[in-house]
Amino acid sequence: MTVIIKAKKYILQIIKKPIIIVPVVLVSVFLYFAYIFFAPNIFPSTEEKSFLFVPDNSSFDNVIDSLNQNAKVLNIASFKQVASMLKYGKVIRPGRYELKSGMNNFKLIRALRSGRQSPVKLTFNNIRTKEQLAARLSHIIMADSASILNLLNDNDFLMAYGLNSNTSISLFIPDTYEVFWDLDANELFARMKKEHDTFWTEERKSKAAEIPLTPTEVSTLASIVEEETNSKKERPMVAGLYINRLKLDMPLQADPTLKFAVGDFGLKRILLAHILKISPYNTYRNRGLPPGPIRVASANGIDAVLNYSKHNYIYMCAKETLNGEHNFAVSYSDHQNNAQKYQKALNDRKIFK
Repeated sequence: MTVIIKAKKYILQIIKKPIIIVPVVLVSVFLYFAYIFFAPNIFPSTEEKSFLFVPDNSSFDNVIDSLNQNAKVLNIASFKQVASMLKYGKVIRPGRYELKSGMNNFKLIRALRSGRQSPVKLTFNNIRTKEQLAARLSHIIMADSASILNLLNDNDFLMAYGLNSNTSISLFIPDTYEVFWDLDANELFARMKKEHDTFWTEERKSKAAEIPLTPTEVSTLASIVEEETNSKKERPMVAGLYINRLKLDMPLQADPTLKFAVGDFGLKRILLAHILKISPYNTYRNRGLPPGPIRVASANGIDAVLNYSKHNYIYMCAKETLNGEHNFAVSYSDHQNNAQKYQKALNDRKIFK
């Protein structure tokens, strides 16, 4: 009888062990997965906002490299394990993803998998050349400067936009736009076309037609006006003078177009050699507008042309104060007097080129 009782106790002990072990194992497994999924693991490398950049055609190893460069990862093995369990790596979505302090693996990988990236502010202004424009944009979005510049010069591509390599920069209206970092060059142009069409309201197009100029021609004239004067209040006056010349079929004789033609925006003095320069942008030799803008015209410059001052001035000369403003004249004799004062000011300051 005693043997039977001992046997029963032994059997009960064996049965109870799994009842104790299984919950312990389950709890351990739960805690482990909770740790690798939800424990804080990622801390930005700087106090400022930090981002994980995933370029097009990136591999999982590229993502890991970028993560290590932009953040301190407490346990990179756990990140890789969660990525594997969530099957991240089969499809790598390019983008710019914000890294927040104490971010867990699950939150970051979920954003990477879905392509839920943080937008960027695409801001550009005070741009003169296509090369400058391409360089500025490529520092903000994924598209490289070469791909942007190629499209700015691709007449076949630009035909769909009603533009060519001379007028392509008129598509870009300087402002701040919210975009996603992984924009490629084609997507950039599509977005800028949308913004361009939004800017060119029926009111603006109507004012352009009254001049009469096309929107692209307005941008071309605006680019000259902006290079001619630093004074925003003077721009409508300058625009009105050039429009007067266009209507009289007089050469614009705009010094900024000569600077563009010779490739030197820093010229202080226009010489005979510059005036004799053979170039379609030389408005001393050619009547009418040049083939395209000589800089990226701003909204203010465009509106200065559309709302130009109506006056009789057909001559202007930089003021002898050399402050960027101008003296205006109706007669050539008055213009000559203004020109002599300006030339004297240059001579007094020993500015000869």
